[in-house]
Amino acid sequence: MGRKGCFLIFEQMRSLEQDLTFLSAKTEFDESNIPFKEKNLGIQNQDGIYTNLGLLLSGQCKHTIKVAVFNGEKQSEFQDRNEIAGSLFKQMHEVYSYIDFRNQKHSNFSGLKRIDKRDYPEVAIREALLNLIVHREYSYSASSFIRMYTDRIEFTSIGGLLKGITLEDIQLGISVCRNPKLANIFYRLELIEAYGTGIQKILDSYSESEFKPQFVTTENAFKVILPNLNHPKKNSKIQEELVIYDCPENKILEFAKTHTQFNRKDVQDTFNLSQTTCGRILSRMKEEGQISQHGKGKNTFYVLK
Repeated sequence: MGRKGCFLIFEQMRSLEQDLTFLSAKTEFDESNIPFKEKNLGIQNQDGIYTNLGLLLSGQCKHTIKVAVFNGEKQSEFQDRNEIAGSLFKQMHEVYSYIDFRNQKHSNFSGLKRIDKRDYPEVAIREALLNLIVHREYSYSASSFIRMYTDRIEFTSIGGLLKGITLEDIQLGISVCRNPKLANIFYRLELIEAYGTGIQKILDSYSESEFKPQFVTTENAFKVILPNLNHPKKNSKIQEELVIYDCPENKILEFAKTHTQFNRKDVQDTFNLSQTTCGRILSRMKEEGQISQHGKGKNTFYVLK
């Protein structure tokens, strides 16, 4: 059975690791006054064997979230980086704290009234992070990524949309869950709501801003891009970034499927992009393993992986 068939039952399968501990999970349940019953939750099966769901919530969880902070709007200079491991509950709290610490507050005045505004709406950070944790495909061992730039944060989760579901469906609030037992636990702990409202909450949190969140999906990844509300409004730069968001990687991937190989100018002309913008998109796609680069200089070309 391929991955498209196996991820639906991954959380119910027997964990290869059976020596599991649940300190973070038990603390989370205790704080919500909910009994931590392993079999009822799907952490153990009826034979008392730990499932992959149990592994995800245990201190021995093999999956991690990598967070990187960059100076500027490109990945040219690291400011800080961290890899968060352990139970998904531990990762949730530590990653949120890591981002929240860097979510700066800026103040201005309207008459005598002081108005504070953080770089990113807290509800958007929360919902993007929970989406990254609850809906990723855990049958892949790769880490999820969060990248913080001066003008945006990108949350990249492993696993594209489920078959038959489109990005437009998600934005309308249609929810088909990849990990139903994991989602049910987060729902019982009141960390998420039952009916896929996270994307709409993100959109609503930017309703009064000229900057809007963007969502990019490929076959194997889902990305949420949150713009910095306090980023200097440079018109030319804003337009360039809007082009990036309006031309997501999945369109270029569709283009690549019909071309044995292609170069930067092919993509640039097809999608009416500037050389700088096109180069940035292709570099990001190469880094994320969607395409591979061959040749040098003017002979550089790309191939779909």
